[in-house]
Amino acid sequence: MPSVIKSVSFDAADALELAMFWAAVFGSDVDEDSTTDKAFVEAAGWGGPNIWFTRVPEAKAAKNRMHFDLRAPGPVATEVSRLEQLGATVVRIHASHTVMQDPEGNEFCVEPGPG
Repeated sequence: MPSVIKSVSFDAADALELAMFWAAVFGSDVDEDSTTDKAFVEAAGWGGPNIWFTRVPEAKAAKNRMHFDLRAPGPVATEVSRLEQLGATVVRIHASHTVMQDPEGNEFCVEPGPG
């Protein structure tokens, strides 16, 4: 039997703050027992991995080796604007996708949805 992704883990300066950002991105909730040291976001809907955030002493130092590719539910520009209002920043805009960073500098991409 093959493995499945149970959860994705992020190192963070403030686990709770970063969890609140990603919970808002995915339309989910932060677990009520979450703290600035360790926070948990349950996947919205079925099939997605849960996300853990753990506070670490060191700052992010380089480009991510792995990142999320988000599919916009409507126009990419509309989703990028929503994510900016949540605290993300635009890094680069390409014809096929937009590269963004979360509040702690973790890169992710926003791509067009189907249709």
